[in-house]
Amino acid sequence: MKSFEFQVWEITKRADRKARPWRVRWAVSGKRFEDTFRTKALVDLFRSVLLKAANDGEPFDTDSGRPWFEVRAQQAVSWYAHVREYMKAKWPRLAAKSRRGTVEALTHVTLLMTTGAKRGRPSDAALREALYAYALNPRRWSEEPSDTHAAALAWLERESLSVTELDTTATVRRVLDGLCVRIDGKPAAASTIRRKRAILYNAVGYAVELGRLDVNPIDRIQWTAPEVASGVDRRMVANPAQVAALLDALQSIGKRTDRVTAFFGCLYYAGTRPSEAADLRRPDCVLPGRCVDCDTKLPDVTAAPAAVRQHEKVKYGWGQITLAETAPRAGTAWTDDGQAHERRGLKHRSRRDTRSVPIPPQLLALLHRHIRDYGTAPDGRLFRGLRGGPLSESVYNRWWKLARKQAFTPVQIASPLARRPYDLRHAAASLWLNAGVPATEVAHRLGHSVAVLLRVYANCIDGDAASVNDRIGGCLAMTDCAFRCLRRPDMGCAGFACSSQAPSATQRLCDQFSRNHRRHSLRWSTRPYRLAE
Repeated sequence: MKSFEFQVWEITKRADRKARPWRVRWAVSGKRFEDTFRTKALVDLFRSVLLKAANDGEPFDTDSGRPWFEVRAQQAVSWYAHVREYMKAKWPRLAAKSRRGTVEALTHVTLLMTTGAKRGRPSDAALREALYAYALNPRRWSEEPSDTHAAALAWLERESLSVTELDTTATVRRVLDGLCVRIDGKPAAASTIRRKRAILYNAVGYAVELGRLDVNPIDRIQWTAPEVASGVDRRMVANPAQVAALLDALQSIGKRTDRVTAFFGCLYYAGTRPSEAADLRRPDCVLPGRCVDCDTKLPDVTAAPAAVRQHEKVKYGWGQITLAETAPRAGTAWTDDGQAHERRGLKHRSRRDTRSVPIPPQLLALLHRHIRDYGTAPDGRLFRGLRGGPLSESVYNRWWKLARKQAFTPVQIASPLARRPYDLRHAAASLWLNAGVPATEVAHRLGHSVAVLLRVYANCIDGDAASVNDRIGGCLAMTDCAFRCLRRPDMGCAGFACSSQAPSATQRLCDQFSRNHRRHSLRWSTRPYRLAE
């Protein structure tokens, strides 16, 4: 235990001890300690260390009586051992993709927290692979690593710096600066730097929790992560005509791409996340309509008609989908069951929460055609891979690139316009907000909070820009006309702002300016105002 109750006595010399006659005594929390030395200089130095620690406000260990920094130095663990303990503690409560991101960040940090010894050092690729695949993944600790990875892990155990090295600001700054550089030496993205810095801060905070550090040393240095753009770039947002062109391109390329046309339609017309749309199931869809020929209401346009007559022409109405779960792909090494996809609840919600989203007739038509032509998976999923498994992110990204090449011009292809499928969700939010839908309703449909919605999509909201521009233009014309009147007071106001094309308010203001100007003509004639040419 730690204690600040410290007392020390004067140095004494014991005549009955010839080998170590010099003695110093002190007490911590009432418990007495003593130590003996061969010379007076050594005992004097030891006593001065105790006094300095007490004067600096250092706590003392009640078991050994020594200053706490000495005890901590004796019990110090390496950064490599610390991050393994950290991952073991955090692993059960992290999502699969969070596990992968945390291990990736700590792999980068652990390579920075090594000595500069180059003799016998494995390659950076071998060290990185050993950390990423074995050392920081508790699921693989029972496996026997290869010889190359075993040698890399042995080197890390020997050459890893102590956690207490983070008490020096130079070490902390060197690690933080190292996070700003990618493997290839190029600058890292601002979002990547901020994410890795947050993971490092949490790992160092765990060292403080275990008593290996007194405070988090990252708070003591003036280092700021690069700013991350919180808003959506307007150049990414596609308008309804461009989205329609993309969906038409998916249908025209072939059956493989056509199988995901309705999937991309969910991202735009319902504002779903890709992982939410990929796990959409048939029982969670309400698809009503009306037969144009017989005027029969159809609660479900995909259901087989009870009568012999088929409903060939259907007018679709507003439907609804209910989002309940997602299955993002993380990799077999990061999930608990060894599957590539991890089943979990909706983002930022509890495990059993759901979200209902109304869908327009355009999306209902796409879903109806998809179910009619391609059916559903045995478990009810609307969208699946070519072999019946979950829809892979790499697959629909590849098809999205093909659709952009066919639907867009070369200039648009080179621009950020709808570069990712996720940009369809941004386009949906922008469309709803500019249509006058209340922010609370848009936030509910997107699964956001109102604060996050307005912060992310503030750049995509169109205001009264045209009227504001007219006002600014009128003021600029008014100012220009006023300066013209000042330059030629004898000719009156004949500038562009007072012509028939200018607003009447501006013309009246210029007339008033001219009358006031003539009223003080003597003053202006004696002290004429000259506008700089």
